[in-house]
Amino acid sequence: MGARLTERENFLRLAKGECPEWVPMYSWGVPGIQTPYAPPNAFIAPGFLNARRTMEGGYDIWGVPYVSNRETGYGALPEPNHFILDDIRKWRDVVKAPDLSGIDWEAMAKKDLENLAKMGIDRNETALMMSLHVGYFQELMALMGFTEGLCAMYEEPEEVYALLEYMCDFYCEVGEKIIDYYQPDIFNVTDDTATWKSSFISLDMYRRLIKPFHARQAEIGTRRGIPIEMHDCGKCDDFIDDWRDFGVVLWNPAQSCNDLKAVKEKYGNSLAILGGWDAVGQLGLPDVDEEFFKESIREVIDQLAPGGGFAWCSNIFGDPEDASVVRRNQWIYDVVNTYGREFYQK
Repeated sequence: MGARLTERENFLRLAKGECPEWVPMYSWGVPGIQTPYAPPNAFIAPGFLNARRTMEGGYDIWGVPYVSNRETGYGALPEPNHFILDDIRKWRDVVKAPDLSGIDWEAMAKKDLENLAKMGIDRNETALMMSLHVGYFQELMALMGFTEGLCAMYEEPEEVYALLEYMCDFYCEVGEKIIDYYQPDIFNVTDDTATWKSSFISLDMYRRLIKPFHARQAEIGTRRGIPIEMHDCGKCDDFIDDWRDFGVVLWNPAQSCNDLKAVKEKYGNSLAILGGWDAVGQLGLPDVDEEFFKESIREVIDQLAPGGGFAWCSNIFGDPEDASVVRRNQWIYDVVNTYGREFYQK
């Protein structure tokens, strides 16, 4: 028998289209849940990108104000009715990219990686995933709000393209530096282009106004041999063929509103599904029956894990001190770290 795989090595098998030895448990952070295993992945972003962000929200690098609260587990959203761009034709007066010329990238990377280590992240055990921003579509909505942002995409596509190209120029320069100084294992592309039931925009609009910048960003990673992961919530499976054009091999959170069975049948292990379970219906209730809850987890693993190409990527979001949130997350960890851990040995 060969040497034991680390959590990192087991997770990275998915990026290579290989079957892991156990079902990896994708991590959104370092949760306060009891588990004997290191997280298989962790996110890293240059510290200056989030220098004005706080637990309560703060500001992003473009000056958009964000708010959060305990009830969402401190997941931040742009402050409602406080948008900083009301006319897409005036974006050049409002959107200013930070000057990168004075940044000491080596010192910043050293500090950021030391902070990860203080959180318990061991790079020998945990794959490092590059994180840049919330997404080009989402950046536009954060600047303008959905009403004005979607109208701008329809009425002034040239200006929207010019704005996103300007932002992409900045992010691509940062992305190159991240690879140089942080040496991530995975290059992440993020955008939330869909609701639970459908995409926010048509496939044609995606291809004209958003995909070019996803592709440019992904090319930085593929050119340097780093696997590409896509984060896109909601019913977004119509976009998968286009993601594949620019090298996506992992998709999170692959929510259950998508036809994940069809996705697995079509792409096999060449596109790893990270997700597959959501706290909808009874599963979202604080007093849900424990066995009913746990059986729903086993059912998802049975459906999506055979042959590989799957990682668990779901949990309960909410107040981190709410006993029902903690309890249900512990149930998730318990099942995935037993049933999922033994799945491929059966």
